[in-house]
Amino acid sequence: MLQTDRTSSSNEDGPAPIWKLVLVSAIASGVQFGWALQLSLLTPYVQLLGIPHTWSAYIWLCGPVSGMLVQPIVGYYSDRCTAAFGRRRPFILGGACCVAMAVVLIGFAADIGHAIGDDLAKKLRPRAITVFIIGFWVLDVANNMLQGPCRAFLADLCAGDTNLMILLMSITLVAISLVEEKRLTPEEIEDDGSSGGVPFFGQIFGAFMGLSRPMVLLLVVTCLNWIAWFPFLLFDTDWMGKEVYGGVPNQGTAYDSGVHAGSLGLMLNSIVLALTSLVVELTIRGIGGVKVLWGLVNFILAIGFGMMIVVTKIAASQRQFGPDGDALIPSPEVRAGALAIFAILGIPLAVTFSIPFALASIFSAGSKAGQGLSLGVLNISICIPQIIISMTSGPVDQAFGNGGNLPMFVIGMFSAALSGVLAIVLLPKPKTSAKLTLAPSGHH
Repeated sequence: MLQTDRTSSSNEDGPAPIWKLVLVSAIASGVQFGWALQLSLLTPYVQLLGIPHTWSAYIWLCGPVSGMLVQPIVGYYSDRCTAAFGRRRPFILGGACCVAMAVVLIGFAADIGHAIGDDLAKKLRPRAITVFIIGFWVLDVANNMLQGPCRAFLADLCAGDTNLMILLMSITLVAISLVEEKRLTPEEIEDDGSSGGVPFFGQIFGAFMGLSRPMVLLLVVTCLNWIAWFPFLLFDTDWMGKEVYGGVPNQGTAYDSGVHAGSLGLMLNSIVLALTSLVVELTIRGIGGVKVLWGLVNFILAIGFGMMIVVTKIAASQRQFGPDGDALIPSPEVRAGALAIFAILGIPLAVTFSIPFALASIFSAGSKAGQGLSLGVLNISICIPQIIISMTSGPVDQAFGNGGNLPMFVIGMFSAALSGVLAIVLLPKPKTSAKLTLAPSGHH
Protein backbone atom coordinates (compact mmCIF):
# COMPACT_ATOMS: atom_id res chain seq x y z
CA MET A 1 0.00 0.00 0.00
CA LEU A 2 1.17 3.49 -0.80
CA GLN A 3 1.01 5.12 2.63
CA THR A 4 0.16 8.80 2.68
CA ASP A 5 2.83 9.50 5.24
CA ARG A 6 5.61 7.68 3.42
CA THR A 7 6.52 10.79 1.54
CA SER A 8 6.04 13.09 4.45
CA SER A 9 9.17 14.86 5.48
CA SER A 10 7.89 14.91 9.03
CA ASN A 11 8.36 11.16 9.33
CA GLU A 12 11.87 11.00 7.88
CA ASP A 13 13.46 14.34 8.59
CA GLY A 14 11.40 15.64 11.49
CA PRO A 15 8.63 18.26 11.33
CA ALA A 16 8.71 20.51 8.30
CA PRO A 17 9.94 24.04 9.11
CA ILE A 18 7.25 26.72 9.24
CA TRP A 19 8.87 28.68 6.42
CA LYS A 20 8.39 25.74 4.07
CA LEU A 21 4.72 25.49 4.96
CA VAL A 22 4.33 29.24 4.40
CA LEU A 23 6.00 29.07 0.98
CA VAL A 24 3.87 26.17 -0.23
CA SER A 25 0.72 27.77 1.17
CA ALA A 26 1.65 31.03 -0.56
CA ILE A 27 1.19 29.36 -3.94
CA ALA A 28 -2.50 29.27 -3.07
CA SER A 29 -2.58 33.07 -3.14
CA GLY A 30 -1.79 32.95 -6.83
CA VAL A 31 -4.46 30.30 -7.36
CA GLN A 32 -6.99 32.48 -5.57
CA PHE A 33 -6.20 35.38 -7.90
CA GLY A 34 -7.31 33.08 -10.71
CA TRP A 35 -10.51 32.15 -8.90
CA ALA A 36 -11.14 35.80 -8.01
CA LEU A 37 -10.87 36.75 -11.67
CA GLN A 38 -13.61 34.25 -12.48
CA LEU A 39 -15.89 34.87 -9.53
CA SER A 40 -15.95 38.64 -9.75
CA LEU A 41 -16.06 39.22 -13.50
CA LEU A 42 -17.32 36.18 -15.44
CA THR A 43 -21.10 36.61 -15.15
CA PRO A 44 -21.06 40.41 -15.66
CA TYR A 45 -18.45 40.27 -18.45
CA VAL A 46 -20.17 37.66 -20.61
CA GLN A 47 -23.37 39.70 -20.40
CA LEU A 48 -21.45 42.76 -21.59
CA LEU A 49 -20.22 40.66 -24.53
CA GLY A 50 -23.84 39.90 -25.45
CA ILE A 51 -24.71 36.61 -23.71
CA PRO A 52 -28.02 36.88 -21.77
CA HIS A 53 -28.09 36.13 -18.04
CA THR A 54 -30.09 32.93 -18.59
CA TRP A 55 -27.27 31.44 -20.67
CA SER A 56 -24.29 32.85 -18.80
CA ALA A 57 -24.47 30.17 -16.10
CA TYR A 58 -23.77 27.42 -18.64
CA ILE A 59 -20.26 28.78 -19.18
CA TRP A 60 -19.55 27.82 -15.57
CA LEU A 61 -19.87 24.16 -16.57
CA CYS A 62 -16.21 24.22 -17.57
CA GLY A 63 -15.32 24.50 -13.88
CA PRO A 64 -16.86 21.27 -12.62
CA VAL A 65 -15.99 19.36 -15.79
CA SER A 66 -12.31 20.26 -15.50
CA GLY A 67 -12.43 19.80 -11.74
CA MET A 68 -13.90 16.31 -11.97
CA LEU A 69 -11.32 15.20 -14.52
CA VAL A 70 -8.20 17.26 -13.91
CA GLN A 71 -7.86 17.18 -10.11
CA PRO A 72 -8.28 13.41 -9.66
CA ILE A 73 -6.02 12.62 -12.62
CA VAL A 74 -3.34 15.09 -11.56
CA GLY A 75 -3.70 13.91 -7.97
CA TYR A 76 -3.22 10.29 -9.00
CA TYR A 77 -0.15 10.91 -11.12
CA SER A 78 1.38 13.38 -8.66
CA ASP A 79 1.12 10.64 -6.02
CA ARG A 80 3.20 8.40 -8.31
CA CYS A 81 5.46 10.80 -10.21
CA THR A 82 9.13 9.72 -10.11
CA ALA A 83 10.63 12.83 -11.73
CA ALA A 84 13.88 14.09 -10.24
CA PHE A 85 12.22 17.50 -9.85
CA GLY A 86 9.71 16.00 -7.41
CA ARG A 87 6.21 14.62 -7.41
CA ARG A 88 4.14 17.76 -7.01
CA ARG A 89 6.39 20.51 -8.36
CA PRO A 90 6.20 19.62 -12.09
CA PHE A 91 2.41 19.93 -11.97
CA ILE A 92 2.56 23.15 -9.96
CA LEU A 93 4.96 24.76 -12.43
CA GLY A 94 2.93 23.63 -15.45
CA GLY A 95 -0.28 24.94 -13.92
CA ALA A 96 1.28 28.32 -13.16
CA CYS A 97 2.43 28.73 -16.77
CA CYS A 98 -1.07 27.89 -18.03
CA VAL A 99 -2.63 30.43 -15.65
CA ALA A 100 -0.37 33.12 -17.08
CA MET A 101 -1.49 32.25 -20.61
CA ALA A 102 -5.17 32.18 -19.61
CA VAL A 103 -4.97 35.63 -18.01
CA VAL A 104 -3.74 37.07 -21.30
CA LEU A 105 -6.62 35.48 -23.24
CA ILE A 106 -9.26 36.64 -20.75
CA GLY A 107 -7.85 40.13 -20.25
CA PHE A 108 -7.56 40.85 -23.97
CA ALA A 109 -10.59 38.86 -25.19
CA ALA A 110 -12.41 41.95 -26.50
CA ASP A 111 -9.30 43.28 -28.24
CA ILE A 112 -8.48 39.92 -29.81
CA GLY A 113 -12.10 39.51 -30.90
CA HIS A 114 -12.08 42.95 -32.53
CA ALA A 115 -8.76 42.20 -34.25
CA ILE A 116 -10.18 39.06 -35.87
CA GLY A 117 -13.44 40.58 -37.01
CA ASP A 118 -15.89 41.52 -34.25
CA ASP A 119 -18.05 44.58 -34.93
CA LEU A 120 -17.89 46.84 -31.87
CA ALA A 121 -21.17 48.47 -32.91
CA LYS A 122 -23.03 45.19 -32.30
CA LYS A 123 -24.00 43.98 -28.83
CA LEU A 124 -23.09 40.34 -29.53
CA ARG A 125 -19.36 39.78 -30.08
CA PRO A 126 -18.97 36.09 -30.96
CA ARG A 127 -15.21 36.08 -31.53
CA ALA A 128 -14.48 37.82 -28.24
CA ILE A 129 -16.81 35.39 -26.48
CA THR A 130 -14.96 32.46 -28.05
CA VAL A 131 -11.57 33.79 -26.94
CA PHE A 132 -12.94 34.50 -23.47
CA ILE A 133 -14.41 31.01 -23.09
CA ILE A 134 -11.15 29.40 -24.26
CA GLY A 135 -9.22 31.48 -21.75
CA PHE A 136 -11.72 30.61 -19.04
CA TRP A 137 -11.37 26.89 -19.75
CA VAL A 138 -7.57 27.12 -19.72
CA LEU A 139 -7.69 29.07 -16.45
CA ASP A 140 -9.96 26.50 -14.86
CA VAL A 141 -7.83 23.56 -15.96
CA ALA A 142 -4.66 25.34 -14.82
CA ASN A 143 -6.10 26.23 -11.42
CA ASN A 144 -7.09 22.62 -10.91
CA MET A 145 -3.60 21.51 -11.95
CA LEU A 146 -2.18 23.80 -9.29
CA GLN A 147 -4.68 23.31 -6.52
CA GLY A 148 -4.59 19.54 -6.07
CA PRO A 149 -0.78 19.17 -5.94
CA CYS A 150 -0.53 22.24 -3.67
CA ARG A 151 -2.92 20.67 -1.17
CA ALA A 152 -1.16 17.32 -1.39
CA PHE A 153 2.30 18.94 -1.13
CA LEU A 154 1.21 20.72 2.05
CA ALA A 155 -0.30 17.51 3.41
CA ASP A 156 3.01 15.71 2.68
CA LEU A 157 4.93 18.30 4.67
CA CYS A 158 2.46 18.33 7.55
CA ALA A 159 1.98 14.67 7.78
CA GLY A 160 -5.76 40.38 -17.91
CA ASP A 161 -3.21 41.48 -15.19
CA THR A 162 0.56 41.43 -15.54
CA ASN A 163 0.90 41.82 -11.78
CA LEU A 164 -1.11 38.61 -11.37
CA MET A 165 1.27 36.71 -13.64
CA ILE A 166 4.36 38.13 -11.92
CA LEU A 167 2.94 37.35 -8.44
CA LEU A 168 1.93 33.79 -9.28
CA MET A 169 5.10 32.91 -11.15
CA SER A 170 7.33 34.50 -8.51
CA ILE A 171 5.69 32.67 -5.62
CA THR A 172 5.65 29.42 -7.56
CA LEU A 173 9.32 29.60 -8.60
CA VAL A 174 10.48 30.52 -5.10
CA ALA A 175 8.42 27.78 -3.47
CA ILE A 176 9.38 24.94 -5.81
CA SER A 177 13.02 26.03 -5.75
CA LEU A 178 13.44 26.26 -1.99
CA VAL A 179 11.05 23.57 -0.72
CA GLU A 180 12.29 20.09 -1.58
CA GLU A 181 10.15 16.97 -1.57
CA LYS A 182 11.17 13.33 -1.36
CA ARG A 183 11.62 11.72 -4.76
CA LEU A 184 9.43 8.64 -5.20
CA THR A 185 11.11 5.60 -6.71
CA PRO A 186 9.27 3.13 -8.98
CA GLU A 187 9.61 0.44 -6.31
CA GLU A 188 7.53 2.52 -3.88
CA ILE A 189 4.53 2.74 -6.20
CA GLU A 190 1.73 0.33 -5.43
CA ASP A 191 1.04 -2.25 -8.13
CA ASP A 192 -2.67 -1.85 -8.78
CA GLY A 193 -2.83 -4.69 -11.29
CA SER A 194 -3.78 -2.45 -14.17
CA SER A 195 -0.56 -2.59 -16.16
CA GLY A 196 -1.16 -2.12 -19.84
CA GLY A 197 -4.20 0.07 -19.28
CA VAL A 198 -4.88 3.48 -17.81
CA PRO A 199 -4.45 2.89 -14.05
CA PHE A 200 -6.13 6.10 -12.92
CA PHE A 201 -9.64 4.99 -13.79
CA GLY A 202 -9.28 1.76 -11.88
CA GLN A 203 -7.88 3.69 -8.91
CA ILE A 204 -10.62 6.32 -8.91
CA PHE A 205 -13.32 3.63 -9.15
CA GLY A 206 -11.64 1.71 -6.35
CA ALA A 207 -11.42 4.87 -4.28
CA PHE A 208 -15.20 5.35 -4.53
CA MET A 209 -16.00 1.70 -3.91
CA GLY A 210 -13.73 1.59 -0.86
CA LEU A 211 -14.98 4.76 0.81
CA SER A 212 -15.52 4.50 4.54
CA ARG A 213 -18.82 5.60 6.07
CA PRO A 214 -17.29 8.80 7.52
CA MET A 215 -15.91 9.68 4.09
CA VAL A 216 -19.30 9.08 2.42
CA LEU A 217 -21.00 11.32 4.97
CA LEU A 218 -18.34 13.97 4.40
CA LEU A 219 -19.00 13.88 0.65
CA VAL A 220 -22.76 14.31 1.22
CA VAL A 221 -22.35 17.26 3.58
CA THR A 222 -19.75 18.83 1.27
CA CYS A 223 -22.08 18.45 -1.71
CA LEU A 224 -24.96 20.18 0.07
CA ASN A 225 -22.61 22.86 1.34
CA TRP A 226 -21.47 23.74 -2.16
CA ILE A 227 -25.00 23.68 -3.57
CA ALA A 228 -25.46 26.54 -1.12
CA TRP A 229 -22.23 28.33 -1.94
CA PHE A 230 -22.33 28.36 -5.74
CA PRO A 231 -25.35 30.67 -6.18
CA PHE A 232 -23.42 33.28 -4.19
CA LEU A 233 -20.02 32.66 -5.81
CA LEU A 234 -21.38 32.67 -9.35
CA PHE A 235 -23.77 35.62 -9.08
CA ASP A 236 -22.55 37.86 -6.24
CA THR A 237 -21.36 40.79 -8.36
CA ASP A 238 -24.28 40.31 -10.75
CA TRP A 239 -26.61 40.56 -7.73
CA MET A 240 -25.01 43.86 -6.76
CA GLY A 241 -25.37 45.20 -10.27
CA LYS A 242 -28.97 44.10 -10.81
CA GLU A 243 -30.85 43.68 -7.55
CA VAL A 244 -28.99 46.16 -5.34
CA TYR A 245 -28.08 48.91 -7.83
CA GLY A 246 -31.02 48.25 -10.16
CA GLY A 247 -28.89 48.27 -13.31
CA VAL A 248 -29.13 46.43 -16.63
CA PRO A 249 -26.04 45.20 -18.51
CA ASN A 250 -25.05 47.48 -21.41
CA GLN A 251 -27.62 50.07 -20.35
CA GLY A 252 -26.48 53.10 -18.37
CA THR A 253 -23.92 53.03 -15.58
CA ALA A 254 -25.86 51.54 -12.66
CA TYR A 255 -24.99 47.92 -13.46
CA ASP A 256 -21.28 48.62 -13.83
CA SER A 257 -21.29 50.61 -10.59
CA GLY A 258 -22.90 47.67 -8.84
CA VAL A 259 -20.34 45.23 -10.22
CA HIS A 260 -17.54 47.50 -8.99
CA ALA A 261 -19.19 47.63 -5.57
CA GLY A 262 -19.49 43.84 -5.63
CA SER A 263 -15.76 43.57 -6.34
CA LEU A 264 -15.16 45.74 -3.27
CA GLY A 265 -17.40 43.37 -1.35
CA LEU A 266 -15.31 40.41 -2.50
CA MET A 267 -12.19 42.22 -1.26
CA LEU A 268 -13.81 42.62 2.16
CA ASN A 269 -14.86 38.98 2.00
CA SER A 270 -11.26 37.95 1.32
CA ILE A 271 -9.92 40.06 4.19
CA VAL A 272 -12.35 38.50 6.65
CA LEU A 273 -11.61 35.07 5.19
CA ALA A 274 -7.87 35.56 5.72
CA LEU A 275 -8.30 36.77 9.30
CA THR A 276 -10.70 33.94 10.10
CA SER A 277 -8.30 31.36 8.70
CA LEU A 278 -5.75 32.39 11.32
CA VAL A 279 -8.07 31.47 14.19
CA VAL A 280 -9.95 28.44 12.78
CA GLU A 281 -7.89 25.91 14.71
CA LEU A 282 -8.23 27.87 17.96
CA THR A 283 -11.97 28.20 17.39
CA ILE A 284 -12.30 24.44 16.92
CA ARG A 285 -10.87 23.85 20.37
CA GLY A 286 -13.20 26.32 22.05
CA ILE A 287 -16.44 25.60 20.23
CA GLY A 288 -16.76 21.86 20.70
CA GLY A 289 -15.07 20.29 17.68
CA VAL A 290 -14.68 20.41 13.93
CA LYS A 291 -18.16 19.32 12.93
CA VAL A 292 -19.83 21.77 15.31
CA LEU A 293 -17.87 24.66 13.83
CA TRP A 294 -18.68 23.59 10.28
CA GLY A 295 -22.36 23.27 11.13
CA LEU A 296 -22.55 26.68 12.80
CA VAL A 297 -20.88 28.52 9.93
CA ASN A 298 -23.35 26.90 7.52
CA PHE A 299 -26.13 28.50 9.57
CA ILE A 300 -24.30 31.82 9.17
CA LEU A 301 -24.32 31.22 5.40
CA ALA A 302 -28.07 30.53 5.46
CA ILE A 303 -28.66 33.75 7.43
CA GLY A 304 -26.49 35.60 4.91
CA PHE A 305 -28.73 34.47 2.05
CA GLY A 306 -31.76 35.60 4.00
CA MET A 307 -30.20 39.03 4.51
CA MET A 308 -29.43 39.28 0.78
CA ILE A 309 -33.12 38.82 0.07
CA VAL A 310 -33.99 41.49 2.65
CA VAL A 311 -31.46 43.96 1.19
CA THR A 312 -32.84 43.30 -2.29
CA LYS A 313 -36.39 44.11 -1.20
CA ILE A 314 -35.32 47.28 0.63
CA ALA A 315 -33.24 48.44 -2.35
CA ALA A 316 -36.19 47.89 -4.70
CA SER A 317 -38.58 49.80 -2.44
CA GLN A 318 -36.23 52.80 -2.21
CA ARG A 319 -35.04 52.83 -5.83
CA GLN A 320 -35.13 56.12 -7.72
CA PHE A 321 -34.35 56.83 -11.36
CA GLY A 322 -32.60 59.67 -13.12
CA PRO A 323 -33.85 61.63 -16.16
CA ASP A 324 -32.23 59.11 -18.50
CA GLY A 325 -34.09 56.20 -16.87
CA ASP A 326 -30.97 54.80 -15.24
CA ALA A 327 -31.29 53.78 -11.57
CA LEU A 328 -29.64 56.11 -9.09
CA ILE A 329 -27.06 54.88 -6.58
CA PRO A 330 -28.85 53.17 -3.65
CA SER A 331 -28.88 54.68 -0.20
CA PRO A 332 -25.80 54.41 2.05
CA GLU A 333 -27.70 52.02 4.33
CA VAL A 334 -28.42 49.61 1.47
CA ARG A 335 -24.85 49.72 0.22
CA ALA A 336 -23.46 49.21 3.72
CA GLY A 337 -25.82 46.29 4.31
CA ALA A 338 -24.80 44.60 1.07
CA LEU A 339 -21.07 45.03 1.75
CA ALA A 340 -21.55 43.78 5.31
CA ILE A 341 -23.06 40.56 3.94
CA PHE A 342 -20.04 40.06 1.68
CA ALA A 343 -17.72 40.59 4.63
CA ILE A 344 -19.58 38.33 7.07
CA LEU A 345 -19.71 35.47 4.58
CA GLY A 346 -15.91 35.41 4.66
CA ILE A 347 -16.25 33.58 8.00
CA PRO A 348 -18.06 30.46 6.71
CA LEU A 349 -16.03 30.54 3.51
CA ALA A 350 -12.77 30.29 5.48
CA VAL A 351 -14.08 27.18 7.23
CA THR A 352 -15.37 25.71 3.98
CA PHE A 353 -11.96 26.19 2.39
CA SER A 354 -10.21 24.23 5.12
CA ILE A 355 -12.26 21.85 7.27
CA PRO A 356 -13.57 19.45 4.56
CA PHE A 357 -10.11 18.86 3.12
CA ALA A 358 -8.60 18.32 6.55
CA LEU A 359 -11.35 15.83 7.38
CA ALA A 360 -10.84 14.07 4.05
CA SER A 361 -7.16 13.57 4.86
CA ILE A 362 -8.09 12.10 8.25
CA PHE A 363 -10.99 9.89 7.09
CA SER A 364 -9.03 8.50 4.13
CA ALA A 365 -5.84 7.84 6.10
CA GLY A 366 -6.48 4.09 6.18
CA SER A 367 -7.43 3.75 2.51
CA LYS A 368 -5.23 2.74 -0.40
CA ALA A 369 -5.53 6.12 -2.07
CA GLY A 370 -2.77 8.67 -1.67
CA GLN A 371 -3.35 12.23 -0.49
CA GLY A 372 -3.60 13.53 -4.05
CA LEU A 373 -6.22 11.00 -5.16
CA SER A 374 -8.25 11.29 -1.93
CA LEU A 375 -8.50 15.06 -2.25
CA GLY A 376 -9.37 14.64 -5.91
CA VAL A 377 -12.29 12.41 -4.92
CA LEU A 378 -13.50 15.05 -2.47
CA ASN A 379 -13.26 17.62 -5.24
CA ILE A 380 -15.86 15.66 -7.20
CA SER A 381 -18.39 16.40 -4.45
CA ILE A 382 -17.67 20.08 -5.12
CA CYS A 383 -17.91 19.77 -8.89
CA ILE A 384 -21.28 18.01 -8.93
CA PRO A 385 -23.05 20.90 -7.13
CA GLN A 386 -21.57 23.36 -9.61
CA ILE A 387 -22.93 21.29 -12.49
CA ILE A 388 -26.34 21.30 -10.80
CA ILE A 389 -26.30 25.06 -10.23
CA SER A 390 -24.92 25.83 -13.71
CA MET A 391 -27.60 23.73 -15.39
CA THR A 392 -30.55 24.93 -13.32
CA SER A 393 -29.85 28.52 -12.30
CA GLY A 394 -30.66 30.08 -15.66
CA PRO A 395 -34.05 28.38 -16.14
CA VAL A 396 -34.98 28.79 -12.45
CA ASP A 397 -34.10 32.49 -12.36
CA GLN A 398 -35.93 33.06 -15.64
CA ALA A 399 -39.02 31.20 -14.46
CA PHE A 400 -39.31 32.64 -10.96
CA GLY A 401 -37.11 35.71 -10.87
CA ASN A 402 -37.53 37.29 -14.31
CA GLY A 403 -33.82 36.85 -14.99
CA GLY A 404 -32.79 37.74 -11.44
CA ASN A 405 -30.81 35.89 -8.80
CA LEU A 406 -33.14 35.61 -5.78
CA PRO A 407 -34.66 32.17 -6.54
CA MET A 408 -31.23 30.53 -6.46
CA PHE A 409 -30.40 32.41 -3.26
CA VAL A 410 -33.49 30.85 -1.65
CA ILE A 411 -32.26 27.40 -2.72
CA GLY A 412 -28.84 28.24 -1.32
CA MET A 413 -30.37 29.30 2.00
CA PHE A 414 -32.19 26.00 2.54
CA SER A 415 -29.24 23.94 1.32
CA ALA A 416 -26.88 25.72 3.73
CA ALA A 417 -29.22 25.11 6.66
CA LEU A 418 -29.56 21.40 5.78
CA SER A 419 -25.79 21.07 5.39
CA GLY A 420 -25.31 22.61 8.83
CA VAL A 421 -27.73 20.20 10.47
CA LEU A 422 -26.17 17.15 8.83
CA ALA A 423 -22.64 18.28 9.69
CA ILE A 424 -23.50 18.41 13.38
CA VAL A 425 -25.74 15.31 13.51
CA LEU A 426 -24.12 12.84 11.09
CA LEU A 427 -20.41 13.56 10.76
CA PRO A 428 -18.25 11.49 13.14
CA LYS A 429 -15.84 13.25 15.43
CA PRO A 430 -12.24 12.87 14.21
CA LYS A 431 -9.92 10.91 16.44
CA THR A 432 -8.20 13.18 18.94
CA SER A 433 -4.85 11.70 17.94
CA ALA A 434 -5.26 12.80 14.35
CA LYS A 435 -3.58 16.08 13.50
CA LEU A 436 -5.91 18.49 11.74
CA THR A 437 -4.06 20.09 8.86
CA LEU A 438 -5.87 23.10 7.44
CA ALA A 439 -4.85 23.10 3.80
CA PRO A 440 -5.48 25.96 1.37
CA SER A 441 -8.38 25.45 -0.98
CA GLY A 442 -10.50 26.88 -3.71
CA HIS A 443 -14.00 26.24 -5.20
CA HIS A 444 -13.29 23.47 -7.74
